[in-house]
Amino acid sequence: MAKKQSRRILTLGAAALVAAGLAAAFWPQPVLVDMGEVRRGTMMQTVDEEARTRVRDPYVVSTPIAGHLLRVDLQPGDQVTKGETIVARMLPTNPAALDIRTREQAKAAIAASEAALRVAEADLNKAMADRDLARTDLNRARTLFQQENVSQATLDRAVSKMRASDAVVDTARAAISMRIADLNNARANLISFDTAGQNRAAVATEAIDLPSPITGVVLQVIQQSETILPAGAPVLEVGDTDTDLEVVVELLSTDAVKVNTGDRVLITNWGGSGDLNGEVERIDPWGFTKYSALGVEEQRVNAVIQFTDPPESRASLGHGFRVETRIVVWEVAETVIAPSSALFRDNGNWAVFVVQDDVTALRVVEIGENNGIDAQVLTGLESGETVVLYPSAGLMAGAKVAPRTGQ
Repeated sequence: MAKKQSRRILTLGAAALVAAGLAAAFWPQPVLVDMGEVRRGTMMQTVDEEARTRVRDPYVVSTPIAGHLLRVDLQPGDQVTKGETIVARMLPTNPAALDIRTREQAKAAIAASEAALRVAEADLNKAMADRDLARTDLNRARTLFQQENVSQATLDRAVSKMRASDAVVDTARAAISMRIADLNNARANLISFDTAGQNRAAVATEAIDLPSPITGVVLQVIQQSETILPAGAPVLEVGDTDTDLEVVVELLSTDAVKVNTGDRVLITNWGGSGDLNGEVERIDPWGFTKYSALGVEEQRVNAVIQFTDPPESRASLGHGFRVETRIVVWEVAETVIAPSSALFRDNGNWAVFVVQDDVTALRVVEIGENNGIDAQVLTGLESGETVVLYPSAGLMAGAKVAPRTGQ
């Protein structure tokens, strides 16, 4: 009898253990979720883009005449002073050599000009002889008129003939000046290395100095080696990177409409310590098409940003450097902020799951601005409350939850 009693006790104990194990296995467990905290602070909405620096007014030093550029000794980064630093020197080129045909044509032009000059001199001699005769006739007519032997009309004709003779002489002299100029021009066409050899040494010493147009630094040397350049060829570029540096950012056209002149800008990842401050100075009124790295066609708009920090804070920045900009298009100092990942739609309204004593509660909230990371909460939440991040579709109000990081 005792043996049967002990067997019953063992059977009941085993059954109790199995029941306890099944109960523990199927007992509801807390749902592991990510949690975030609602806080109060400053919130901003920014337009983030990569940008580059540039000198607003770079100056390109060019050759004023065609000539022989001497080697440029300056290097990029060298300091220059307006009107004092000689950035380049050049020599005028010698006249070009003439081929045989051009030389013969020039000699023929000289001969024609000399002949035309002799004709003009002969015309002058004839005009002077006619003027002398007209002067003699005028004197005779005046004498006879005083003796009342000729009429007033005869005297007037003599005066008119004298004036016409003077005009012919002036015309002949002008023609001689023109022929002399033509002759000099024809002789100039015959100048070559052969005829200019005696002046070559003098020309070589008369170098033209090209001073710096501004006080700044050399941005780039376009032509450093000694060479022959035509007039207007660029030699080097100078600019002021201290006071004339700005930032140009290519914004998407959909973002550019949100940006206004005077908006605050944070300039980050520029290579130095801390962030730099700036403000939007200008937004171009026209856009341009640009293809992204993935081949997507985009409409971009240039925006110009001016630094508001002193030049000493960005002394290492130069022309064409890469930076990142965050243009602040909206900002509020004190507001309730919730993670954007906690928001979801419930019957057309924004809602969150608030965690209270490890149990979720559905809360409808009113949202203001949302930058994709943080959202401004107008009503429905208070600072310090905990919300569920990335709530799943199966999560319900009243569910017991536990932080995922605690496991």
